[in-house]
Amino acid sequence: MRRPLEGVRVLTIEHYGAGPYATLLMAELGAEVIKIEAPSMGGDASRPTGPFLLGENDSQYFQTFSRGKKSAAIELKTPDGRAAFERLVASAEAVVNNLRGDQPAKLGLTYDALKAVNPAIVCGSLSAYGRGNSREGWPGYDYPMQAECGLMSLTGEPDGPPVRMGVSIIDFMSGATFAFGVVSAILSARATGRGCDVDVSLFDVALHQLSYPAVWAMNERHPTPRLPNGAHPSLAPVQRVKTRDGYGQLMCMSEKFWSEFCGATARPDLAADPRFATLADRARNLPALTLALDALFATRATADWTALFAGRVPFGPVNGLFEALNNPFVAEVGMRDVVDHPDRPQGLHMLAMPVKIDGERMPGLRSPKLGEHTDDLLS
Repeated sequence: MRRPLEGVRVLTIEHYGAGPYATLLMAELGAEVIKIEAPSMGGDASRPTGPFLLGENDSQYFQTFSRGKKSAAIELKTPDGRAAFERLVASAEAVVNNLRGDQPAKLGLTYDALKAVNPAIVCGSLSAYGRGNSREGWPGYDYPMQAECGLMSLTGEPDGPPVRMGVSIIDFMSGATFAFGVVSAILSARATGRGCDVDVSLFDVALHQLSYPAVWAMNERHPTPRLPNGAHPSLAPVQRVKTRDGYGQLMCMSEKFWSEFCGATARPDLAADPRFATLADRARNLPALTLALDALFATRATADWTALFAGRVPFGPVNGLFEALNNPFVAEVGMRDVVDHPDRPQGLHMLAMPVKIDGERMPGLRSPKLGEHTDDLLS
């Protein structure tokens, strides 16, 4: 299988989530991603992240973010290490990092520092707050970004405290944004022969996720309050519903789906009720609509509602982690795979790459041992 980024060499100085997620996407799509890891520091700081360790200086957490990459053990701050690094830069198309914003310039990872070695090199920096501002030296992570950028204020029940996402979604969105920016710059460098700096920050990406509520706030002073059951701020019924044995998520985003919903549930009275005649009416009368939905959904189990709406009305069961992973549809579409690993003879179960090329998913490879490819890369 030919992967679309085959032939692209990317050097990365990275740790934990956001940066490694960006280069994970590149590696899965075929780029040769080389982790520059300092042996004196134990390499990527996420290598020993527990609770589930794999041999020496390796873990399931680390394996999650560094599949398919190579590792070169190089002390970047020593003269010999710098010389080895620049030898690799000469043959690379990008050098990326997810250090604090003041570190790329200090470590010579910017375009100005590397253009003499390779005029077409793309230098990417993914930091907490970006570069060239009053916070460039600040450390930062996903959760504080969700907090400061207003995302937590939009999440949760109206009478409860603000809530963060259950996973580090800003890390992953920032990583995906960063990967797109770096690959775009590589395309430009291939055409022009001149590289550049690419900057992405967790803060900027988190703020950008405010999307249309931000536009409403800036133009109309509208606060987009939290609604019961996680309801959509302007479309109804788009909300969590309580079934006889659990929860589901209903999304009647259009008049068509509302009509299908009323037909599937044999409730022409709901369709005929003037309070629920249009999307705007349903949103305006959401408390009354919610009472009707509560009574209706309490009559059947989640699985029954899922089967009834299948292919007709957007609806999904609210699954737990094990239910989500063991969903037969996950197996049908091939979103799980097993990666060979020397410290786990039975293999390491992982999630597959979410991108298909010509209808096929690219098979995954394990993450590298610290310095595993140093000799091959520098010989």
